[in-house]
Amino acid sequence: MEALIIIVEIVYFILCLGLIAVVLLQKGKAAGLSGAIGGAAETYWGKNKARSMEGKLEKFTRVGAVLFIVLSVVLSLLIKYQ
Repeated sequence: MEALIIIVEIVYFILCLGLIAVVLLQKGKAAGLSGAIGGAAETYWGKNKARSMEGKLEKFTRVGAVLFIVLSVVLSLLIKYQ
């Protein structure tokens, strides 16, 4: 049982580092005044956002957040019922 806890903790730690890196790589959502002026130029990129790097980073963030929550619950249950 202790080996399983150690393995889950290692995966949890790697996931935490990966989630931090993915969040830091993303652009900020607040474009400010430049976003209001250049809004027409963003329409093409807005349609193809899922294919862009920004879309992939958002997808990785969602998946990483779900895995983080699931592993948090699993780890707490493993430690509680050890």
